[in-house]
Amino acid sequence: MGAQQRVFRRRIKSVQQTKKITKAMELIASARIVKAQQRLNSAVPFTRELYAAISAAAAHAFDVGNHPLTARARLEERAIYLVITADRGLAGAYSSNIIREGEGLTTLLIKERGFKEVIPYVVGRKGEAYYRFRERPVGESWTGFTDQPEYRHAKAIAKTLLERFLARTEDGGADEIHIVYTHFVNMGVQRPTVRRILPLEVVDEVVDISESPVGGAGHTAGHPLYPLYMMEPSPEAVLDALLPKYVEDAVYAALLMASASEHASRRRAMKSATDNAEDMIRTLTRQANQARQAEITQEISEIVGGADALASASAGS
Repeated sequence: MGAQQRVFRRRIKSVQQTKKITKAMELIASARIVKAQQRLNSAVPFTRELYAAISAAAAHAFDVGNHPLTARARLEERAIYLVITADRGLAGAYSSNIIREGEGLTTLLIKERGFKEVIPYVVGRKGEAYYRFRERPVGESWTGFTDQPEYRHAKAIAKTLLERFLARTEDGGADEIHIVYTHFVNMGVQRPTVRRILPLEVVDEVVDISESPVGGAGHTAGHPLYPLYMMEPSPEAVLDALLPKYVEDAVYAALLMASASEHASRRRAMKSATDNAEDMIRTLTRQANQARQAEITQEISEIVGGADALASASAGS
């Protein structure tokens, strides 16, 4: 075996090992997508009932427009947004797309809305590394659970965001809160999405909250859409207790959506890597065969040439 053939065979072996890894990661991501979808579907009933209760409380409250989480007359000086990225790589452009969406939101809020300051809060090591490398301030960051988020993670994040929102603007409080996440549509489609969660917009209409597990709550009027509730001590007190749960649920739904989208992006990226490895193996195999044929042709030519030279020498003697 010639030196060129050894090089090709060594490269083919290396690519075959890489192909095994990417194929295994593709299968793992496929299995995790199913589990992520199950967690997302299991959270929908609670979200539906929570929004129904909020809408019923808002319909019976006398001054819902002046609630701290729904106040209409808020300043537009400082905004914060939660950007949900991945802890691990090998997911294609998943994290970079969501970071780009967050940067676009920052530009929109500052240049078009007139906010003086926009502060990101980050989930995932990819987003944390992005802002740390550029030495940009971050309100807070959370890592280590983007693969399988739990409700306690959403609760901790929501508590931090709510504390910043309920603080006065003069004391560093935020006037708006947005979530930037990847919305999971199906296995092949995931869209970067921006959603404002605070302050809530009070709408005087009947709202069908069954359309989306991450939809907003509305102030219902007209024919009742939800069952009757007996509220103690008052609708306002019930609303005070439910609205923080709404923020927690909004964050949790975004985390679940982002988790399913991350696994789908990783599966797609690993499938593409596996297909590319197969193409490279075919190309290297063809080149190795061509090199082998060239070596065989050269050896035959040398043998024929040696035989002719020997025959010529024997005839001359």
